[in-house]
Amino acid sequence: MEYVKSKVRNIYDFPVKGVIFKDLTTALKDQKALHIIGKTLSDLYRDKGITKVIGIESRGFIGGSIMAYELGAGFVPARKPGKLPADTVSRSFKKEYGTDTIEIHRDAITEDDIVVIHDDVLATGGTMAATYELVKSMNPKKIYINFIFEITALDGRKALPAEAEVTSLIAE
Repeated sequence: MEYVKSKVRNIYDFPVKGVIFKDLTTALKDQKALHIIGKTLSDLYRDKGITKVIGIESRGFIGGSIMAYELGAGFVPARKPGKLPADTVSRSFKKEYGTDTIEIHRDAITEDDIVVIHDDVLATGGTMAATYELVKSMNPKKIYINFIFEITALDGRKALPAEAEVTSLIAE
């Protein structure tokens, strides 16, 4: 993971002053780093019986799609309001620089599903906590949470449910 970490770029004061944005696009465009990310993410869940991978808009779509493909699972997008065409469920949440809402299709998850929710970066945890609550309300058998990068100084894990297994490939 050191190779991947070396490819992550810091963008200062983005999207607002005082925020250090972890830009993973520099790692994703590097074929070796992308391969490491995809293989490592998939290997974490290969024997867990995953039936659905939920990717959080928008960078979570990348790692989430790779995992779904590698695991032979379905992919479910968690999106901002108005982006999904069918009946949705939603949750609003606070972010480090404002508030937002996340939605998924009402019929995306069943009680037979074993789910991993994926996003690129864990910062304050608001987006993931809201997505987790949406998925949990659909009563799947099990929910895992996964990130590529965790910004430990922001204590985002505190916002996440204690019962969920949370994994980050890189934490700093």
